[in-house]
Amino acid sequence: MLKLEVIVEVHQLKKQGFKISAIARKCNLSRTTVYEYLEMNLEEAYEWVNKLKTRERKLDPYRDNILSWLKEHPDLSASQISDWLEERCHFKDVGDSTVRTYVRELREEYHIPKTLSYRSYEAVEELPKAKQMQVDFGEKKVKTSEGKTTKLYIIAFVLSHSRFKYAVWQERPFTTRDVIQCHEKAFEFYGGMTEEIVYDQDKLMIVSENGGDIIYTEEFQAYRQQRGFRIYLCRGADPESKGKIENVVKFIKGNFAKNRVFHQLDTWNEQCLAWLERKGNYQVHNTIKKRPVEVFALEKPHLRKVSSLLSFESNHGSSITRTVHKDNIIKFQSNRYSVPLGTYKPNGDNTVRIRILEDQLIIEKNHGEEPLAVHRLSKGKGQLIKNANHGRDRSKGIAAYMETVKESFEDGEKIQLFLDKIHQRYPRYIRDQLQILQKAVKEFSPYIPSALDICIDRGLWSANDFRDVAKHLAGIQMREEPSLDNGSRSASQYYKEKATVRELHGYLKILGGA
Repeated sequence: MLKLEVIVEVHQLKKQGFKISAIARKCNLSRTTVYEYLEMNLEEAYEWVNKLKTRERKLDPYRDNILSWLKEHPDLSASQISDWLEERCHFKDVGDSTVRTYVRELREEYHIPKTLSYRSYEAVEELPKAKQMQVDFGEKKVKTSEGKTTKLYIIAFVLSHSRFKYAVWQERPFTTRDVIQCHEKAFEFYGGMTEEIVYDQDKLMIVSENGGDIIYTEEFQAYRQQRGFRIYLCRGADPESKGKIENVVKFIKGNFAKNRVFHQLDTWNEQCLAWLERKGNYQVHNTIKKRPVEVFALEKPHLRKVSSLLSFESNHGSSITRTVHKDNIIKFQSNRYSVPLGTYKPNGDNTVRIRILEDQLIIEKNHGEEPLAVHRLSKGKGQLIKNANHGRDRSKGIAAYMETVKESFEDGEKIQLFLDKIHQRYPRYIRDQLQILQKAVKEFSPYIPSALDICIDRGLWSANDFRDVAKHLAGIQMREEPSLDNGSRSASQYYKEKATVRELHGYLKILGGA
């Protein structure tokens, strides 16, 4: 029914003696809206309805963007479009219901249907704070920046009470070692751990259920005992036991990863954390009707505190591994730590092992060897922690170069003064200055001492000036040399002599031509 017809009906019902609450029920309106409609006469109502048709809506400036997304990806949800508006267009001043309405109208106008699939669940009671965490795995095929398709693997965590989420992606299937490392990252992210963790019957952690006597893999059993959390193992065909985490995996795959282009793993994980912050943990949860980030703030103090990250050396026989990047750093806890220059080897094994000893991060190539680097753990984020001896010693190369240049001069004190001056004047271009000096010494060797004296006397502190002075002295000497009348010439002078060029008709005459 059109708005104008609704306004007319509201006025008619009022004339018939209906109360405001009754009109609101009959017309499916709020009482506030009924009062607003009754204050309008027919002419005002007509103008207002026409104005609604032509008014600019909040999402109109992004209409083309949204429409192109829907045409390219018809299965996009309104929630995902809301996130893309914030991420790609930096626009977030709009409610989710507004986005849903706008997207629904675009789908109807341009006939872009969306196929939905449903799964039946049974409601379960809410759990108290810090009681339970659920963990599950997933995989997703995504498009790369080269236009190819690759498969990514995800492990996701969620706190059952607050619905606060965390996830880690990688490019290969998870191993038990990876699972343990991701648990440590999750505990650090949450600032603690729950009493109980819910898992599926995954072979990375569980060997057999054995009638209730669960047999864990050796590595995971050692880790569980050291951390001291209780495990709840889901039975087959029991989605309600870990339905929260299944929804989370589905949400991350369908809202964050779907139709997103993959560039590299580190960037992908950073984007996922940013998405969790602005969407996954910020959006009002449909069940608890609250923002997970706000509920988590109340739950966090109840989590069990964990010690610093485990080294895994004593219990598992191997340490946490990291990859050395081409700029000779490793990434750990959202910070960058340096290793000695040259540690990174193109097409080589760039894996190193790290372990935590109190407040220090120890980086080593193999366990038991001399550490590559020892850093103090940073409490910040996005920082570069670099040892002074891990950078290139640029001064050593320049100093050696200067010593080489000095060897071409007889007076060591004068050339040292000249080199110090040009180094002071051209610190960024000292290597270029030294190259010019070397070339000048080679080309104008007899005039170098005189050129140096002139430059120092007149304060010409530049290799270019030095070269020009030496060249000028060489030119004066050439002009003052007496000419040789005996006809004797050096080989170089003959070499520079050009042959006489005969005209073309001379050759034709010799050959008997015209």
